[in-house]
Parts: sequence; C-alpha cells; structure tokens
Amino acid sequence: MHALLRSGAVLIMLPLVAGCQLVGGMVENYRKDSTHKVEAEYIGLAGKSFAVVVQADRAIQGEHPGLVEFLSSRIADRLADPANSPAAAGFVSPADVASYQARNPSWAGKAPSELAKDLGGVSRLVMIEMIEYRLNEPGNPYEWDGVAAATVSVVEVDSPAPDEPSFSRTMTVKFPGKKGFGPDQMSRQTVTSALAGRLVDRVSWLFYAHEEPYYPEY
Repeated sequence: MHALLRSGAVLIMLPLVAGCQLVGGMVENYRKDSTHKVEAEYIGLAGKSFAVVVQADRAIQGEHPGLVEFLSSRIADRLADPANSPAAAGFVSPADVASYQARNPSWAGKAPSELAKDLGGVSRLVMIEMIEYRLNEPGNPYEWDGVAAATVSVVEVDSPAPDEPSFSRTMTVKFPGKKGFGPDQMSRQTVTSALAGRLVDRVSWLFYAHEEPYYPEY
C-alpha cells in the first residue's frame, strides 16, 4: 500500500519537475536576449555641475594618441544627458577642459578644489586615471588581447573634505575577450574603438540608471 502511494507521488512529481525545468529554460532563454535596469552607484551628480578630467601617463598617450580626448568627450556627453536619472545641472565642455590642461602642464599637481575653481567653480570633479590601456600582450603582436583599466573618482568640492574622493571605483574591461583573433581577423582601429567604447560604458554607467544585459559581455 505504502509502495503504491510512493509510486503515485513520484508519478505526480515528474510532470511538476519537467514543468519547472521548462519554465526555467524559458527564463534563461529570455534573459540571454534581454536587459534589466541597473541603478546608479553614485548619485551625487544630481543637480550639480561637473567636469570630467582624464589623466594618462606619457606611455599610454604616446601609444594611443587621441585616447584621452575621446574618453573625456564621450564620458562627459553621457553624464550631461538631461534624460539621465539622476541628472546633473551643468558641465564644463571637454574642449574647455583640454584647453585648460594644455595651458597648465602642471595641472595634475593641483589640489582638486583648486582645479575645480580653475574649471569654472564646478561642484563635482569626475577624475579618471588610466592605469592600463593595451591592445596586445607585451611581445605578442600576432593576437589581440586588449585591456583597459582606470580608477574613477569623484571629488565633492562643496563637501567638508573638498580635496578627498567621496567615491572611487576601479574599472577593467577587455576586448575581444577570446583567443584566436589577430590583425588578419580584426583591424587595430576596430579593437581600440571597441575597447575604449566598453570603458566609456562602464565608467558612465556608474552615474545613472541604465539597462544592461542579464549576461553582459563586459
């Protein structure tokens, strides 16, 4: 009798388990092609003016001319979008920041509060320090293995500690992220554009709510 009851219970459970597996598979398939909302990690740009300042050493700038200007422009434009949540109140144009840096070669040695004052008195400095930017493993020009890493810091100039970061994150992205791709499969321009674009995404997304894939590539 008990054996029959157990057998019956098993027979009942089998379609339930199969149904759960089917639903789970459908959810996974949905997620593979879908996105979900991710909130901002730092919301302190809300209603504030800001400037984006990118710093890279001479080796990175020499190997990748134009990288600093590209990152400054794209990230500032992203953060200045009035549709962002939260939204900033205003910003210093990347061209003006670049002009200031060119006129003041020793700008990197200034205190953040002094730098913010020089850049029009903004209340937030978004400072991006490039740690690494390379397209290949050193000594291996035959395979693309791009890595971009940067420390992103925000200084709140109107806070009690106007020269100390109130927020800091280190971001690392890679491209293509797979073996077997070299100059015959992808051009240098394709690799550096994709790598820089991924870094722009990851840095910018820290500051506003956005959509990300459930299973992001980077």
